[in-house]
Amino acid sequence: MNRRSFLKKIIGGLLTVVGLGAGAYYYARDIEPRLLQLDYQDIISPKIPTAFEGFKIVQFTDTHVGFHYSIDQLKKLVTEINEQDPHVIVFTGDLIDEPQTYAWDHMLIEALQSLKALYGKYWIYGNHDHGGYGTESVKNIMDQSGFKLLKNNHTVIEHHNESIVFAGIDDVILGKPDLSQTLDGIDPQLFTILLAHEPDFAESATKFPIDIQLSGHSHGGQVRFPFIGHLYTPAYAEKYIQGNYKFSRNNMNLYVSRGIGTTRLPFRFLCKPEFSIFTLKKEVT
Repeated sequence: MNRRSFLKKIIGGLLTVVGLGAGAYYYARDIEPRLLQLDYQDIISPKIPTAFEGFKIVQFTDTHVGFHYSIDQLKKLVTEINEQDPHVIVFTGDLIDEPQTYAWDHMLIEALQSLKALYGKYWIYGNHDHGGYGTESVKNIMDQSGFKLLKNNHTVIEHHNESIVFAGIDDVILGKPDLSQTLDGIDPQLFTILLAHEPDFAESATKFPIDIQLSGHSHGGQVRFPFIGHLYTPAYAEKYIQGNYKFSRNNMNLYVSRGIGTTRLPFRFLCKPEFSIFTLKKEVT
């Protein structure tokens, strides 16, 4: 190989690497964060009442509105969720990325108000909701949007004279979670779903009569690579990153959503945004 051919190959290789890098950057910043996936899951348990066969729950989480996630994107998300015709909608925290700097307006309320669920809309605090003195501001928005806050308390959903429970704890990082208070007065025979922003809280939840924990917070790692997986997840999302986990201690299932928005860096790579549609099915024993 002469010198000219050698230089041409070197330059060509460098240009290829630069091109691939630029393409990956563009894809991770501008394309994948908009590739919303719908995650369909069946929740099967003998504790699910017959009346709740086919009952649908939509979970969305970690919108981080304001950090490269706009109201227009939120409106499209609302349309997608409503098309699922859910019985219950739950939001598991981190509505706004930086509450202290966000320009609050009626459009956010209008978008969230548009979410429809026959048996109610429920939410819990995430760390970003408490952060930046956002606690009351976020609650005010969610109140006006028709969401009921589950903060160390629970609600009983009744359908054809049978019942299930939705419980929610305060944020683990910046709040004061109290699971004993949350579950106080619940019949342990009732099928119970816990909303907890941070997924690693599941190891504490297994000590209680909880059947399902729904969480977010991890963003699924937000950026993942083949054979390596995620590079980083925040505190309390270091063990359980995405998907479904089963605990033998109390037969509890943990579902961790990758969430909707991004934070810290406006990238998603091999980790598409998602919301989940859970369908309850009674296990026949």
